[in-house]
Amino acid sequence: MLSHKLKNYNLILASGSPRRQQFFKDLGLEFEIRLKPVVEDYPSRLTHFEISDYLSQLKSLPFRDELQSNDILITSDTIVWNDHKALGKPSGKEDAFQMLQSMSNKTHEVITSVCFTTVSSQKTVNATTKVTFKALSEDEINYYIDNFKPFDKAGAYGIQEWIGHIGITSIEGSYFNVVGLPTHLVYKTLNSMV
Repeated sequence: MLSHKLKNYNLILASGSPRRQQFFKDLGLEFEIRLKPVVEDYPSRLTHFEISDYLSQLKSLPFRDELQSNDILITSDTIVWNDHKALGKPSGKEDAFQMLQSMSNKTHEVITSVCFTTVSSQKTVNATTKVTFKALSEDEINYYIDNFKPFDKAGAYGIQEWIGHIGITSIEGSYFNVVGLPTHLVYKTLNSMV
């Protein structure tokens, strides 16, 4: 299995997300967490998965000079793509409300890119999942924001939380991708690397 194949490698997860960290535990992988701050700006010409690809690669840059020969650094980024624009993490309650209202009664895409960096190579993969919300009332949106404070989540929601239970009518693609990591792609890519 993958954990056995990786026994001579050191997996480094550069993510403070408890959801991503749990996924690695659920995959049965041993890893360490290393965090370095990155300003998440990207060129305005980029669209769709180009944005999350760029940001996941950008997050690897502060680590490049310290990687050892057996290290595999994993960085990732998730965006919500709605009405031809990227929704990142909301700046506050008003921003979160506007994001959720803009997705009400519509289908949007959740895109997660994962970048795998070693001393000698870099590989980036991404997954897109289509998510459809029912028509959300203002009361439902306000209740969710007030009680769940989704300010650390792209698109201002967590599919695994209350809003997902009451608001999502269909999903096309990987559920885990929407939570924050396309686990099937991570597993497949790591297998191909070792």
